[in-house]
Amino acid sequence: QVHLVESGGGLVQPGGSLRLSCATSGFTLDYYAIGWFRQAPGKEREGLACISSNYGTKYYTDSAKGRFAISRDNTKSTVDLQINNLKADDTAVYYCAAQGFFEPQQLCLIRPGAIDHWGQGTQVTVSS
Repeated sequence: QVHLVESGGGLVQPGGSLRLSCATSGFTLDYYAIGWFRQAPGKEREGLACISSNYGTKYYTDSAKGRFAISRDNTKSTVDLQINNLKADDTAVYYCAAQGFFEPQQLCLIRPGAIDHWGQGTQVTVSS
């Protein structure tokens, strides 16, 4: 029933910025966490930034600290990821994920295979 749709990816030059958006629907639980993950070719999927549905508490992994910012807009049911000073190593497919009764830190650090709900992903390519 949970539906997640990512958008905002594309081709960006190094040093540029990008804002990704995750549109959410179909939640039946009162408390859940929503997060952004990425997977580069040949690498494992990794958590970046996660946020709670109620109080808006946030958690950033080491890969995301400094240049990434997660935010929510409850009126539009969206969760955005702002990425600044993009680097070539940021090239990956970026996914939105959600899990009921999870804290943001728990969602970002858990094995991705254990997460129930995923979007289809949006491609981010950083190249000059």
